[in-house]
Amino acid sequence: MTVYLPAVPGYHHLDVPVGDIVHVTEYVTTAALADPALLDAARFAALGGHQVPVSRVPVETIIGWEVPYAVAVITHPGGGDLFTDGDDVIRVAGGIAYLPSVHTTDGDFRDQYRWCLERIATLLATAGLDTGALVRTVDYTATATRAEYPRCGRPRRDLLQGPVHPGAAGILVDVPVTPGAQVSLDAVAATGPLTALNPGWARYDTLTYKPAVRAGRNIFLAGFGALDPVSQRAIHEDDLVGQAAFVYRSIETVLAEAGATGENVVHLAEYLTPEAVAGYPRTNFLRAKHFPNAVVTSVVCSALLRPEFLLETVPTAVLG
Repeated sequence: MTVYLPAVPGYHHLDVPVGDIVHVTEYVTTAALADPALLDAARFAALGGHQVPVSRVPVETIIGWEVPYAVAVITHPGGGDLFTDGDDVIRVAGGIAYLPSVHTTDGDFRDQYRWCLERIATLLATAGLDTGALVRTVDYTATATRAEYPRCGRPRRDLLQGPVHPGAAGILVDVPVTPGAQVSLDAVAATGPLTALNPGWARYDTLTYKPAVRAGRNIFLAGFGALDPVSQRAIHEDDLVGQAAFVYRSIETVLAEAGATGENVVHLAEYLTPEAVAGYPRTNFLRAKHFPNAVVTSVVCSALLRPEFLLETVPTAVLG
């Protein structure tokens, strides 16, 4: 059984069988990015020779702790199957392929985005998969590239040809994972048949992502902000509680397409803008109401793609 564990404030706080870890996400602040070798050393001290895909996500801060970085892991008994390509590794466990985040410093924004997708395709090939197996992508770009962001549409159309497009989220972080990287891309794939989940929202008919993808018992949802799916207008501006309530209802609407509810959600990654931090505790009751079984990871990003958004939520669910 795959388990999403709560984030902990550093590798020294991990308390799981190392051999069961199939993916690690490092949420890193500017302080940690200033000396990434220290972070690499902490990971090696904790994991030893256990090779695992690592997603490194720059953030402004981590909700709940004043620490340079936090670590969230996913485990599966035995650690699944390992595939390697150079220094990068993939683990496939329970029908899900876990990849590391990828980035480059060569070229402009579109060139870098295309390279990231091509690198993901290369990594997937080591496990006998292609980009048609992707169930979710999350890209991290800077506020300064917000105007450039639509240019990622072309490489996505070229390289993500379906038939089922993955869920997707776009987060703005102003400190790059490494100097010169204009985009960093995370991805998850699955080994079996995929089903797109869409409650009739026509806006997704022309996009290279869907509200959610079901892979067996697993449901990988896109990032949800307070966007009306019909008018495509942001709503509840400057109202964090209103945005959160709308987002959570939208997630449940999509889950219903698979006969699921909020109780099936096992993990929520929540990205807050700096303006939302003070009011975030006022949304706790909503998360407890809608997603009583979810492990929640909350971090502060620089901004979100729609300037009106205060919150973007990326959920994962498992059918009983």
